[in-house]
Amino acid sequence: MDFFRSPGKNNPFARASSQSHEQAQDDAYSPPPGPPPHREHANYIAPPGPPPSHEKSGYGAQSSSIGSDAYLPPPGPPPAPLESSNEDQPPPYHDWQSVPDTAGLPPPPALKNDYSLTSNADEADAERARLWCKSYPLMKPHQPTASQISAVRTGTITLQKPAGRVSSISGLGTGRWNVSTSTDSPDSCFISSLPLYFVSTDSPLHTERTKTTYYEIKIKSLRPQRDGTESSAALGFCAVPYPTFRMPGWERGSFAVHSDDGHRYVNDNEGGKDFTTPIRAGETVGLGVTYSIQETSNQQYPGVGLKGEVFFTRNGQKAGSWNIHEELDEEDRLGVFGIDGTYDLFAAVGIFGRVSLDVLFNSRDWLWMP
Repeated sequence: MDFFRSPGKNNPFARASSQSHEQAQDDAYSPPPGPPPHREHANYIAPPGPPPSHEKSGYGAQSSSIGSDAYLPPPGPPPAPLESSNEDQPPPYHDWQSVPDTAGLPPPPALKNDYSLTSNADEADAERARLWCKSYPLMKPHQPTASQISAVRTGTITLQKPAGRVSSISGLGTGRWNVSTSTDSPDSCFISSLPLYFVSTDSPLHTERTKTTYYEIKIKSLRPQRDGTESSAALGFCAVPYPTFRMPGWERGSFAVHSDDGHRYVNDNEGGKDFTTPIRAGETVGLGVTYSIQETSNQQYPGVGLKGEVFFTRNGQKAGSWNIHEELDEEDRLGVFGIDGTYDLFAAVGIFGRVSLDVLFNSRDWLWMP
């Protein structure tokens, strides 16, 4: 079995073959002559000057010359900064802690009531009035005659009794009338026979003068009704036609102050806005409106407009006022329609329940002195 033995160290053929194989491996893996590549350039020195310019690099660009001149700054001082316009300046500093001047703004709206705390008409009457106003639009201003103008100036004015109402009217002298009810009366509105304000002859837009329209009522009695409900009176103004089965101030083209709750009603058939304390029997109260010219900043209707200031008197003394063009909230659906000085205005006196009062158109009977 000697044929299967491994070649021993004493075998000359085996030793010669092994040496030849090792020599071949050494020749195949011997390093190249000379130092390694990284040592060959150990003394490399970069060429003088900056690297080549890239100003013209890019697609299709020509190579630029290499030199220090390629990176030299331009001759002369740097350009002066451009002069900035006012538009480039920041806005002026605003002192947010300062209180803004609101003198030129209209007064904020008074709080509106959803209903009166004293008495309220039923919704059937309100719906009837809405349909009535829809059927009878406001009349355009008319040109008064000389006699009509004279009658208004002297207070020679009468009252029109609402149809179908349990009330009486009696004259007490020039421009003085008594309105009374002997039993419970539903809502009723007594309207003057002539406008106290004519657009064609009184509007400041025509005359360039301020115009004040005013009258008073003296409340003699406000007796409770049979069911205990409080009676009420109201004084105001309205454009015509107006539904006389409604109190003034409730429907379009009217404003008034009511005695039972002291609220002011401006085209408002709900609860009105807080204004004064309730008015009692024995008091004399007046209501007036002053129209004057004012500049308007309305972008849609620029130019000159009318300013309306309503004032209220109590026993001869001014006791409150409001601006007709005050800011209105979204619930004021009718705004100032009919009462902004562009329609003729009539006196409108309202009663509800058992009432007795005097209406005073003649200035000689007024407690308030203009």
